[in-house]
Amino acid sequence: MSELSDVAPQQQAADIVPDGSPKEELRPQPRVRRLNITGRRNLFFLLSLIIIIPGIVSMATRGFLLGIDFAGGTEFTLSFANHPTVAQVESAVAAQPITGSVIQTNRGSFIIRAGLPLTPPQQKAFEDHLAAQPALGAVNVLQVLEVGPTIAGETIQFALLAVVLASVAILFLLAIRFRNVPGGWRAGFQFGGSALAALLHDVFLLTGIFSILGKVFDLRIGEIDTLFVTAVLTVVGFSVHDTIVVFDRIRENLRVSQRLSFEQVVNLSIMQTAARSVITSFTVVLVLAAILIAGGATLKGFALALLIGIVSGTYSSIFNAAPLLVVWRRVQPLR
Repeated sequence: MSELSDVAPQQQAADIVPDGSPKEELRPQPRVRRLNITGRRNLFFLLSLIIIIPGIVSMATRGFLLGIDFAGGTEFTLSFANHPTVAQVESAVAAQPITGSVIQTNRGSFIIRAGLPLTPPQQKAFEDHLAAQPALGAVNVLQVLEVGPTIAGETIQFALLAVVLASVAILFLLAIRFRNVPGGWRAGFQFGGSALAALLHDVFLLTGIFSILGKVFDLRIGEIDTLFVTAVLTVVGFSVHDTIVVFDRIRENLRVSQRLSFEQVVNLSIMQTAARSVITSFTVVLVLAAILIAGGATLKGFALALLIGIVSGTYSSIFNAAPLLVVWRRVQPLR
């Protein structure tokens, strides 16, 4: 009896670390509901293809509805004394031979965009023509913006270059970050390549949807402008950040879960981080939805692009990036 009483305190002491807390393996662990996401990865890959392919077809056949930043031209922001309807302004503009004119109301004012840059005399003639229309009344010119074809072409080049450079930089930075995973640099590039594939998934999905909105449904909210490029780069950063959270947990679990297969470790890591990713994205989605509903016309396209990108980034981080890492590890196993 005395021997048992002597052993018990020693065992209790062995179960306690110097700071007085129980060892990690003896602490109560939270229960994580495990869904076999990696085992059903083909279903999620197929779902992504079903969503992305129509957008790619639209981009290849119809292109984009380009804003003045990319297409060039002259943009008038006007208000009229008689507060005419959109149809009345459209009728007045149609009488003038202005190619590609577009009208958009914005809190009582009208945005009229000409598809070609107009010279100052042409601008003055257009304003005088509108002022002569009885249904419109006196014209108040709020702003005139002119973008030449050279500037528009440079804007397109810089936008594409920004996306490409950001993607390449992300690939190498993630390869450096995860090079200490078993497999060294080769494993690091597997992590980086999977994150890059998820990133391209989000970019193609976002641009494809905007191509469909702008060219198929002819909606002004699907216009491609500098704000859209800003939204794309923001989505790129958000998607990669969300993916890194999952990959960091995979790296941590690889160190302590040596009895599990790589696919099991990946699936466990996804389930441990899924709730955090969804809740974080949901709070952002609420704000963007409020801007989309109650915001001004100039911000609706930007808010919609961010909203689509955030939802797509969360989906790809959970259902595409990590499962793709499992596929890559099977195709190119590491010693």
